[in-house]
Amino acid sequence: MVAIKSVKARQIFDSRGNPTVEGSAMLMISCLSLDLIYTFGIFEVDLTCDDGTFARAAVPSGASTVLKMLIKSVGMEGAYEALELRDGGSDYLGKGVLKAVENVNKVIAPALIGKDPIEQAQIDNYMVQQLDGTQNEWGWCKQKLGANAILAVSLAVCKAGASVKKIPLYQHIANLAGNKNLVLPVPAFNVINGGSHAGNKLAMQEFMILPVGASCFKEAMKMGVEVYHNLKVSIVAVIKKKYGQDATNVGDEGGFAPNILPLLAWFDYPPRPVSLAWGYCSIGLQAWNRPDMVPVSLVVTSLSLINWYHPANQILCELENKEGLELLKTAIAKAGYTGKVLIGMDVAASEFYSEKDKTYDLNFKEENNDGSQKISGDGLKNVYKSFVNEYPIVSIEDPFDQDDWTHYAKMTEEIGQEVQIVGDDLLVTNPTRVAKAIKEKACNALLLKVNQIGSVTESIEAVKMSKHAGWGVMASHRSGETEDTFIADLSVGLATGQIKTGAPCRSERLAKYNQLLRIEEELGAAAVYAGAKFRAPVPPY
Repeated sequence: MVAIKSVKARQIFDSRGNPTVEGSAMLMISCLSLDLIYTFGIFEVDLTCDDGTFARAAVPSGASTVLKMLIKSVGMEGAYEALELRDGGSDYLGKGVLKAVENVNKVIAPALIGKDPIEQAQIDNYMVQQLDGTQNEWGWCKQKLGANAILAVSLAVCKAGASVKKIPLYQHIANLAGNKNLVLPVPAFNVINGGSHAGNKLAMQEFMILPVGASCFKEAMKMGVEVYHNLKVSIVAVIKKKYGQDATNVGDEGGFAPNILPLLAWFDYPPRPVSLAWGYCSIGLQAWNRPDMVPVSLVVTSLSLINWYHPANQILCELENKEGLELLKTAIAKAGYTGKVLIGMDVAASEFYSEKDKTYDLNFKEENNDGSQKISGDGLKNVYKSFVNEYPIVSIEDPFDQDDWTHYAKMTEEIGQEVQIVGDDLLVTNPTRVAKAIKEKACNALLLKVNQIGSVTESIEAVKMSKHAGWGVMASHRSGETEDTFIADLSVGLATGQIKTGAPCRSERLAKYNQLLRIEEELGAAAVYAGAKFRAPVPPY
């Protein structure tokens, strides 16, 4: 019989310098002692046995979680993740986690003494339903103890269970889920950062590359790294001329964060003639019938970067986010992987949606924003469709606000066969929201973030529901990370087929990719790479 002896938490820091929680747990297995250290929010687990066994795992904290905590605190709608408990107050700008530390040390730890870590579901349900017990319309919300506190212990228990059984963590996770097929995921490298992940003007949050044409994970890494460095060496030379010396700065997730300016302009229809002056490829655009607008000048690399629409008697000239796609397309071609490396996007549209007028503001990061770059849900949908027609896009995440179920469903119906529509903020790894999305056909893929829901057991439930609905699943990191590698094992064990954990840059991102390389090597001839089957790598389990 394996029994938990002690659990202890402490506050440490994540990759962005924000406080998170670290703790330790002691288990007794006859004469065997397991010493676990883990962090919350972003949480790290060190597992040490007296025979020398050592293991580590982690869960990150997203850029949006603190904002969502503040939204919840004032009673606003639009935040559906389980509560990541922060201290508030003046210390660390309110981002301290000493309350979560106290909840582990004084509430959770004493209650788990003597329990068997092999019983993952039993322990998770005990923490979620009895020790915390808070609920809202979407299920168990962890508002008493905090999802970061509960999840840290849940992951520590998962890690301990694998060690007790003397099997790899990914195999233990597969056993917990009832999955018989281990699969190495296609990595989705976030190589251009925008949105809340970068200090530039780019509205859309992530531009990713997916090496679906690789034969194995090792080759996928080679493709991703070569495209990334082609983007830096070849393409960024152009960006620097255009955007300055800071064009090669990287965002929270290691992707480049060039200050691509928001160059979206609205015009009434019908328009007056447009004057084109091709010198240094500059285009002069005259604002029609809009006395509040002045002529603007756009500098572009090619005419193909401009796309025109006229829904509802309006014309939209959209540039900056499309330019990110153009840069990726060029970098892929220069690396020699056209057709083998495809493109994905995480728009994170909830960040620039206005509930007041039901519009999306692609200029939301501009301090002096006059509102002239707002677009309707239908207009934004048409922008995405134009992107898909012109670029090899296979995945679009969070294309609309987390409450804009109507436009999610429209887009899934119109392009869902060729492109996976991924729900992140829409679903928050919550089985209840997944069930609603399945019923309404709102999307066709789940972004798996265990810290959004707060336990391993609930995460597995969300994945199984998604797979039975015919959806894809993409395991994901968060923007605030550690060097922990738990999600690498999680992705293989659940056969998600896809994983995104940043660019091939910054050690806390590469740690996950390196762990996947180790797993592939360990599996040897039995290793299977998802490749072109990344949306459905195994039958539902």
